[in-house]
Amino acid sequence: MIKRLTFIFILFLSFSAVAQETDTIYNPSLYYSSPKNYEIGGVSVTGVKHLENNVLIQISGLRVGSTIEIPGEKVTKAVKKLYKQGLFSDIQISATKLIDDKIYLNIQLQERPRLSSVNYNGTSKSETTKLRERLNMVKGTQVTEYLVSSTKKVVKDYFKEKGYYNTEVNIVQRDASDDENSVILDVNINRNNKIKISNIIVEGNTAFTDKKVKKAIKDSKEKKLKNFLKSSKYIEEKWEEDKLTLIEKFNEKGYRDALIISDSVVKVEDDRVDIYLKYKEGNRYYFNDVTWVGNTVYTGNYLERVLQIKKGDVFNQTLLSERLNEDDDAVSNLYLDNGYLFFNVNPVETVVGTDSIDIEMRIVEGKQAYIDRVMIKGNTKTHEHVARRELYTYPGELFSKKDIIRSVRELAQLGHFDPEAINPDIQPKPESGKVDIIYELEEKANDQIELSGGWGAGMIIGTVGLKFSNFSIRNMFNKEAWSPLPTGDGQTLSIRAQTNGSYYSSYSLSFVEPWLGGKKPTSLSTSFYYSKQSGYSRQYNRSRQGYGAYGGYGGGDSDQSQKVFGASVGLARRLKWPDDYFSLYNEVSYQNYRLKNWQYYLIANGTSNNFSFTTTLSRSSIDNPLYTRSGSSFSLSMKITPPYSLFDGVNYDRASEQELYKWIEYHKWTFKGQMYTRLLNSTDKLVLYTGAEFGYLGYFNKDKRSPFEGFEVGGDGMSGYSMYGSDNIGLRGYGNGTLTPIAANGQRLGGNIYSKFTAEVRYPLSLSQSATIYALAFAEAGNAWYESEDFQPFNLKRSAGIGLRIFLPMFGLLGIDYGYGFDDANLEGQNGGQFHFVIGQQF
Repeated sequence: MIKRLTFIFILFLSFSAVAQETDTIYNPSLYYSSPKNYEIGGVSVTGVKHLENNVLIQISGLRVGSTIEIPGEKVTKAVKKLYKQGLFSDIQISATKLIDDKIYLNIQLQERPRLSSVNYNGTSKSETTKLRERLNMVKGTQVTEYLVSSTKKVVKDYFKEKGYYNTEVNIVQRDASDDENSVILDVNINRNNKIKISNIIVEGNTAFTDKKVKKAIKDSKEKKLKNFLKSSKYIEEKWEEDKLTLIEKFNEKGYRDALIISDSVVKVEDDRVDIYLKYKEGNRYYFNDVTWVGNTVYTGNYLERVLQIKKGDVFNQTLLSERLNEDDDAVSNLYLDNGYLFFNVNPVETVVGTDSIDIEMRIVEGKQAYIDRVMIKGNTKTHEHVARRELYTYPGELFSKKDIIRSVRELAQLGHFDPEAINPDIQPKPESGKVDIIYELEEKANDQIELSGGWGAGMIIGTVGLKFSNFSIRNMFNKEAWSPLPTGDGQTLSIRAQTNGSYYSSYSLSFVEPWLGGKKPTSLSTSFYYSKQSGYSRQYNRSRQGYGAYGGYGGGDSDQSQKVFGASVGLARRLKWPDDYFSLYNEVSYQNYRLKNWQYYLIANGTSNNFSFTTTLSRSSIDNPLYTRSGSSFSLSMKITPPYSLFDGVNYDRASEQELYKWIEYHKWTFKGQMYTRLLNSTDKLVLYTGAEFGYLGYFNKDKRSPFEGFEVGGDGMSGYSMYGSDNIGLRGYGNGTLTPIAANGQRLGGNIYSKFTAEVRYPLSLSQSATIYALAFAEAGNAWYESEDFQPFNLKRSAGIGLRIFLPMFGLLGIDYGYGFDDANLEGQNGGQFHFVIGQQF
């Protein structure tokens, strides 16, 4: 090609010499047989649109003023340099003028075509999207041979990852009609059949059966009926990973010298392969003596107890690493929690005999490190003091890994930052023995809007609510802080309204200050609510026939009304004993019922009052409020009213209804416990949630007993309209409230005792800031009883099912469950398959 171009160049020079201006004559020195030196008088470039001429001239090496031999190597080198760029399909260099000893050159270039668009044929919509992301071919990119070949490779590699090893890719270029020198690429893909693994043939195993060896292989499985839930695709990268995993499994069983001698993949059909695996187990080893060198802070005996590995135990390299560095109670954490940031331990193994290993733990303790600076970054919305007051790391104190982990947990519990993005950046300064800690945060939206419609008490109830979770009440009158609301102080303001039209309406307002006074984690909670019912819903009346509580039923009367006003004030404070995960909450609440011709309440006319005190002792150590992987949460609560009947001297056996229910009395006890456990040694994936709940509602005087504060068991657990302030206890697979006791005459008694047990396996589908999504499978059992003597702890209604949870920052937690109730509910037809919609956390 170069010789051809050089020949063209000579011809151009010859013809140019003939056509020169009058002061230029034909010069025989231009012939190939008579080379001659010329000074380059000028260089021009033609044929390009998207490239800089000066840059191309520099690349060619043909500089004005330099000497060039015609014919000679400089022209050949210039052509090579330009071709090397891969941008041109044709290059020609010609002489445009020859004046005395000066020669003027022109570089004629033909640019390669540019990309107009790409079409993928033979792929699904999702596959096309992923291929576009991988290739990232931008319109206007030059279409080179490399681009075409690399596109083929990327497409083949993509389908190889999915098990299609025989994928054929044919790329066709065609001119784009609407764009000069542009082409459309048609990427035609024929994936053919997936390659499956028929058999894995194992050789060399003596300690383990073939079945156990194949089970230890994580991803590459045989195409057998027993593996119908697992993939049997042959993927080369996965198989390489599986070989490493297999050796690790042997090492964990004491075979530290195990190695794979050979493996081969043999094609047996167009879409089937057999894998032959030959390995050597070697001897099985055991831990022998463990000695400690360099330790001054802790004795060797104490470190050996922490290590929890004994002489004679099967040698396990993975276990050794976990006990030294990874577990929560590992040896390294013993030092790191006590300021020894520069601690290091190096286990040196020595083989003794044929099956024993001595380990010498060589420890470098270093000096204790003190915290120098604690910085917070990324809090663009939340004020720094809100995040800083949750930290357990302070300047001047000893470094502690445990305190950093606790600080991360507390920052996650705030709800203002993405829990998955909280990153403590530890910056040691060995020269000074100090360390800086930077907490890198990422704000997330946590204000919520509630727009919902629900069915409760035989009627449709619409709800609208606003929850501002990072409110700042001190900036209410600061115009500059409104964007669109004053935020940043971590306070919570909630406004909520419910109505079904003219019959029922309810309004509530609540406010929470998490750090009252700003110095201690003592929270103040206040709430106010008001509801009004006018007349009575005939639909509700019909739905309650044979399923009622106290009082009679009527039609609708516009002169009827029930007005309820309530308020509560609560204080919560963190405790330091038994540990600082405990908290104590105390609340005083008051409800006032005003009734007019209201036949459906305890009394028809007059007022009824419910004044109560609640105290709750709780402990919570969960790591993440959105998708919890570890920790537990327990609470024990008591709610009690004054025992009026014990000191007011009234004989309630003969009292009027007005006197009987003027002041409601009861005592109520509830316990709730939840535990979260990672399954299969998974850090971020499968989690087991287990929960248990118990409740008891008691009375001081049987004659003054009322249906207030009972338990409605069954259904989704979402609170609809509740006349007597009952707790709604969800138990999926049954209708709402249908496990609540009913008397023989069909009268609804209400639940005064309940128990509930839940086991739930959760798996995350997305843990991004924009949406936390996880799937779940559950099993539940529970029931409710009216009298203590009726309580049967093993007489539980059982259910099981699956569900999905989606947390959207603006709307909170949303979900759907399908549960199947295996036992009969108290209302016929209210068990079996049931769909349940969930709004908000129910546990």
